[in-house]
Amino acid sequence: MPVKIRLARYGAKKKPFYRIVVASNQAPRDGKFLELVGTYDPLSEPAAVRLKHNRIKAWIEKGAIPTATVKNLLKKEGFFQKPGSA
Repeated sequence: MPVKIRLARYGAKKKPFYRIVVASNQAPRDGKFLELVGTYDPLSEPAAVRLKHNRIKAWIEKGAIPTATVKNLLKKEGFFQKPGSA
């Protein structure tokens, strides 16, 4: 069962709010997921991203693949930087 780290859309019409979840690649976008690992609010200024770094790292080590959008969010938050580098 391949696993992805992806966005699940919540919120009202024209007011999106996203959860960053770990889910099977066959599960629907807003369907069942294995674990909630963060949130993304694009409407706040600046866009608010909250991550559980240790859980995301654990899932990536287990073979979970982030989608392109989630990968971009993780890069912007400095997730892929080496510790100690600025």
